[in-house]
Amino acid sequence: MGMKQNTGKATGKGDASPFDVLAGYLAENRLKVTPQRRLILETFLQETGHVSAEELYDKVKRHDPSIGQATVYRTLKLFSDCGLAEVVSFADGIARYEPNSESGHHDHLICQACGQTLEIVDPFIEKRQEELATQHGFTLVRHRMDLYGLCPDCRKR
Repeated sequence: MGMKQNTGKATGKGDASPFDVLAGYLAENRLKVTPQRRLILETFLQETGHVSAEELYDKVKRHDPSIGQATVYRTLKLFSDCGLAEVVSFADGIARYEPNSESGHHDHLICQACGQTLEIVDPFIEKRQEELATQHGFTLVRHRMDLYGLCPDCRKR
């Protein structure tokens, strides 16, 4: 029997805090809210960008060295399943996680040389993507757009 997957964004839960969203998801799946999961969530929510499981593990173990790497990996999967996090993978192939936020959808500009990643929002592009889907008989459920190139610093080299 698999876990129930939350197909909505965590922010679609009204005024529920990320901790409430996680607690509700864990209860639905007969899992416990543990101090380790709370610490991992607190640490994850402090991130301002995209974090790999390894990077998050390094930060979490500074606060509690008893937390294992596998616990961080499994907990990030729970965050993704309940809508608190989105998994992203860029040119380097490393899975990274970013918190789902109130600011909503964004796309990415990614430097192929140094890996710098910028989050971009362009209402025109979003509207055009909807129009293209409609023209081809699609109803968009979700999408991702990652644009790869060279950042200004790397172009100077």
